Amino acid sequence: MLDVDREYREKAAAGVLKKITPRRFNSAREAWLPVLHTTRHQRHYTALFSNTAHAHELGKSRDWVVLFCDNDEAEHRFTVITSEFGRLQGQRIVAGREAECEGYYGLSATSSR
Repeated sequence: MLDVDREYREKAAAGVLKKITPRRFNSAREAWLPVLHTTRHQRHYTALFSNTAHAHELGKSRDWVVLFCDNDEAEHRFTVITSEFGRLQGQRIVAGREAECEGYYGLSATSSR
């Protein structure tokens, strides 16, 4: 998931992704929200910046990335954010899956930052 997040943020910054026109929080009716469709390990992912009231209130609408993941069995939704505290401060993490992210970044239960 963090690799999908990386790909999305890089391509969004480069301006190479198709942009959609969100209905919410878009009074100008501009196509500003980049969308990525990609596949990893037989799973399809759709990635886009969070366009929620909370993301806008906190100024995170260009930081929080929502991932929709589906395979033949189910669909899941995850949010990737930049951690603001703790051992993962400054790192991209999947909200609610911090322990797995610590492993991804090579942080063992006994290591400190």
